[in-house]
Amino acid sequence: MKILVLQGPNLNLLGERKPEVYGLTGLPELQKYISEYFKKIEISFFQSNHEGEIIDQLHAARGKYDGVVLNAGALTHYSYAIRDAIESIAVPVVEVHISNVHNREEFRRQSVIAPVCLGSVSGFGIYSYILGIQAVAHQLKDGRQV
Repeated sequence: MKILVLQGPNLNLLGERKPEVYGLTGLPELQKYISEYFKKIEISFFQSNHEGEIIDQLHAARGKYDGVVLNAGALTHYSYAIRDAIESIAVPVVEVHISNVHNREEFRRQSVIAPVCLGSVSGFGIYSYILGIQAVAHQLKDGRQV
């Protein structure tokens, strides 16, 4: 099983940006944590601050990955282009967020990508990624289609 963990704008600053919200774990440590947690799943990582690169990665996931776990950052709330890319591929995508977006600013409570994702996980810190990967893996293992 191959899963892509795809991360959007500002997630390269994990561990530095608003540690009271996003924690002290940096991006390299997060990737190591995820890789060590899943021994039987091949996991690849990609982070970009550019919307087009995220869309390119979603398109490239077709035929290459069995699932995608996506933290689109602020693009979650307004990127119809990413929404359309998710909808256009036959790869299950789970939306994840480190913080609980529902107890933050009003604009963070709306996700334009959620309706085309398998599901959403938020508020569990970096463990949100673990839950998202588990959700994709269970969906694939059970043979369910999105």
